[in-house]
Amino acid sequence: MPQGGSQYRRLIGAFQRVFGATIFFGTDTQLRTAPVVHQVRFNFMSEARNWYNRNFDQPSLPGDCQNVIVLTPEFYREITSHPIPTDLQAAKALSCAPAALDLFTWLSYRCFIAKSEERIPLFGEFGLVGQLGSGEYRRPRKFRECLENWLALVKTLWPECPARLSSDGMRLIVGPAMAMSVAGGSHECP
Repeated sequence: MPQGGSQYRRLIGAFQRVFGATIFFGTDTQLRTAPVVHQVRFNFMSEARNWYNRNFDQPSLPGDCQNVIVLTPEFYREITSHPIPTDLQAAKALSCAPAALDLFTWLSYRCFIAKSEERIPLFGEFGLVGQLGSGEYRRPRKFRECLENWLALVKTLWPECPARLSSDGMRLIVGPAMAMSVAGGSHECP
């Protein structure tokens, strides 16, 4: 991380936002006699104790001042009962390219649950732009250009990735796969 104050403050702010975030899930079902709405809400963490230090020579603080993050029981149960096979080394390598990391993570999940080839629209209410949280791409051409670059990065680390843009450039086509590398492989940031 650069030693500049703004980057440091952004990292601390981002962590605090994740700590305060609440996840909402819901489904609507129409039964014969009445509609049924099921909603669930939970947080990522129940406790966090973190220390920040700009002095890289000091690896940790003495005594009980260790970084601790406690996941909520609900979130822990959710992630352990619905694991998604992915390549942790590839994810680490993409940490220097956040948008490509988002796409890799999304593709890891989407390809894992796919039963057959799927066509995901890039734009619209359920489009990839919204799923990746890339709302700042107002011009479709610019988003497609970025998507092609991100996908190229992902494929350097996951060559078998079954994702490609449709010929008209309006959909991402994905198929069933798992984002796991051959054991012992190592990745570096592209």
